[in-house]
Parts: sequence; C-alpha cells; structure tokens
Amino acid sequence: MSNERLRAAIAARGWTHAILAEATNVDPKSVERWVNLGRVPRRQTAIQAADCLGEDLHALWPELRQTRAARAVSPELVALYGQRADVAPSMFVDLFARAHERIDILVYAAVFLHEAYPRLNTLLVERAAAGCTVRIAVGDADSANVQQRGREEKFGHGIESRCRLALLHFQALHATPGIEIRTHSTTLYNSVYRGDDEMMVNAHVWGTNAYAAPVWHLRRIVDGGLFDTYADSFDAVWQTGRPVKG
Repeated sequence: MSNERLRAAIAARGWTHAILAEATNVDPKSVERWVNLGRVPRRQTAIQAADCLGEDLHALWPELRQTRAARAVSPELVALYGQRADVAPSMFVDLFARAHERIDILVYAAVFLHEAYPRLNTLLVERAAAGCTVRIAVGDADSANVQQRGREEKFGHGIESRCRLALLHFQALHATPGIEIRTHSTTLYNSVYRGDDEMMVNAHVWGTNAYAAPVWHLRRIVDGGLFDTYADSFDAVWQTGRPVKG
C-alpha cells in the first residue's frame, strides 16, 4: 500500500525521491519503497526525513507512534489532534504563510491567532499583496447562534465579547485589496483555516470550548474528497455572510 501522505509532502516541497534520499543518506530505492510500497524506515531515518520535509513524523508514519495513535481514514488526512490546544499556533501561521492563491478563515472568534502571533494582520496583508485572495468570516456577536453557543459552552457573554474582539482585530484589514471580511450567523459546526490545498479543521463538540475539541489537518489530493467537503462548507457559509464596512 502506497504512502500518499509522504508522496504529497515530497511533491509539495518540489523534491524528488533522489533529493530526499540524499538528505537522509539512504539509497533512492529506499525512498521509492517508502512511497510506493508503504515501507516504514527506521525511526531515526524517519525523524530526519520528516524534519527535512517540515512534516509531522507520525503524520507520515503513524506506525511509529508509541502512544495514542491516530488512524487515517482518508489519504487527505495528514494528522488528527485530540484537541486544538495540542496544535502549536505556528502551524496555523505557517499554513497561511505558505499560501500563494487562497486563504480562508471561518470562525466565531479564534482570537488565539492574534494573541499568539501579533503580526497576523501584517502577514495577511503581505500574502494579499503577493496575489493571494483572503476571505475571513467571523461570528456575528448579536446572532442567536453565537449566543446559544455561549450558553452551551457555559461561556455566557464571553463568546460574544470574543467575536467583537476578533472583528476589531480583523476590521483594520477591510480596505486592503485582496482581503474581504464578513460576519456570519450560522451554527458553526467546524472552524476552518485554509491555505491553498492545506487546511486545519477544528471540529466543534457540544458543550466543549474549541481549544479542547479535535483538529483535522488535511491536504487536498483528490477531487470531491474530505478537503473539498470542508471547502464547500466554507463557501456556503461565506454566501450567507454580511460584508464588514469600515
């Protein structure tokens, strides 16, 4: 069985089997077996390969996970995290920084992004200036669905305040060419963070704050797959959104 996650990681970096082989000091035929036959390299070699590719070791080779293992149910699933708190904020930032065509953000608030990376707005402006289309959808603090979420999570009016704070952070970008901001009133089943063909999906759980809910790291490799399901969901919510004015 082939290792599609490894194949996609090599392609995303613009490498060949020979380049990865040289970087890890193995024979190119070994890399071919990793990719085409699903062979698992020795742990130290796998660690070196994952580091060279900038990927998570256990996302490339789940078999090497020594603790709680994530099972891939789709070749597009790069990694599954038990809760958002397990995901370093830099992973979201890097996702956006690598984007060349599209950045989509669908949240109620997600103020952790600005709190962890104060240069987020600057990064989004830079990506837009480079030709990237940026769409940001945040929750309407006055909507019944946002307020209901606060009651469900026993967060009360806190979530409404965080929606307003998120809008305050992003509103400074409203006049930037290539960047559009909207508010939405939908029941948010998942928060979506997309950079081109990579996506982090924070799956929401009733009564649980987003930071304690699972995150899927997806990479698009097939048409109509899991990635496209969430991308289409973003588009549907986006159509319901209300553009933010200055």
